[in-house]
Amino acid sequence: MSNATPPLHELSCADDYDPNSIPVPKAREVIARFLSPINTIERVSVRAALGRVLAEDVISPVDVPSHDNSAMDGYALRIADLKADAKVTLKVTGSSFAGVPFKGKVGAGETVRIMTGGVVPEGADTIVMQEHTEARDGAVTIGGGHKKGQNLRKAGEDLQQGQPALRRGQPVRPAEIGLIASLGIAEVSVYRKLRVAFFSTGDELVSIGSPLGEGQIYDSNRYTIYGMLTRLGCEVIDMGVVRDDPKLLEAAFKEAASIADVVITSGGVSVGEADFVKELLNKLGEVVFWKIAMKPGRPLAYGKIGNAHFFGLPGNPVSVMVTFYQFVRDALLKLSGRDPIEALPTFKVPCTSTLKKAPGRTEFQRGILSRDGSGNLSVRVTGEQGSGILRSMSEANCFIILAIEQGNVTSGTMVDVQVMDGII
Repeated sequence: MSNATPPLHELSCADDYDPNSIPVPKAREVIARFLSPINTIERVSVRAALGRVLAEDVISPVDVPSHDNSAMDGYALRIADLKADAKVTLKVTGSSFAGVPFKGKVGAGETVRIMTGGVVPEGADTIVMQEHTEARDGAVTIGGGHKKGQNLRKAGEDLQQGQPALRRGQPVRPAEIGLIASLGIAEVSVYRKLRVAFFSTGDELVSIGSPLGEGQIYDSNRYTIYGMLTRLGCEVIDMGVVRDDPKLLEAAFKEAASIADVVITSGGVSVGEADFVKELLNKLGEVVFWKIAMKPGRPLAYGKIGNAHFFGLPGNPVSVMVTFYQFVRDALLKLSGRDPIEALPTFKVPCTSTLKKAPGRTEFQRGILSRDGSGNLSVRVTGEQGSGILRSMSEANCFIILAIEQGNVTSGTMVDVQVMDGII
């Protein structure tokens, strides 16, 4: 489980804290205050480390490169043998290929043919590109204008022995796997995967493969949550659909909190006769907030059940994804040991749509970011922005973020966009 965190009730005395309508930035700040990364470490093979988070610095056991080598195909020579304003002809005494070095020494008036990556032979201090030479009958003619050390990569230039090649908290991606392998390291230390249990609540939900009854709908939220959690590298525990029954919900919460670091639900956090989640959380743990001044996704609960963090997401499909992007993603990365956390890219572009917006809450409208024939970026909404229209999330590649104090947006206005494509 995660490390111990401060009691959630300490927040009750925090300045400008209102659990009934907490602003988006404040909600992020509150959640971050109670996050401590997991501390269990595992040793895994390089390939098995893909998608994990480094728990220790990776220290280079060798210099990279391990020897002085050529950055170009050309000739290795002594700069003292060249003239600044005249051509000279040098004798070619051998060759140095990557993996097959020249065994001798470059003396006065001599040069060695060298290929990219080839070991620079003893005595040589400069590489001249083959395009700047004229080779004939075992000799090469070279003009002036060259500098000592050009096109020569020194041993340890990229990384010296004993230096950290990668830092604790870095995610292991394909580039990191290649770097680790290039150092000859077979195993690395990573944090164990974050365990996340999740379930949907509601009598109206039906699992796919079953026929729909009157008033019933298929449960899509568990599938989007599964996809987002999997792409973040979490250990996913799908607990299915739990009916709107206090005893069943209490049992589900207790089981989830006993096996996971984080518990996520969808549905059951708004105000309604069958919404038992808030009541159960107050009984089993602590609730920090349950409403945020945002659209979509106003009913969002955050708290603790024992040592497990709890996120109660709304029931509407779009609200589930928006709240996950804006709050859950960063929290899970932090708990997983990621440091620093890569923020979702945000920048300003002109909006070509007219947007309706009432001041008083932050809105995350789904947008399509595109370039015109001149390469200029602009954004437009996907269409209807209802929180039940999951198709809008499929079509979108960004959020159009409208600040809490902002009103209606006219076409051509500069707006903030947050790129989401490929992030989760």
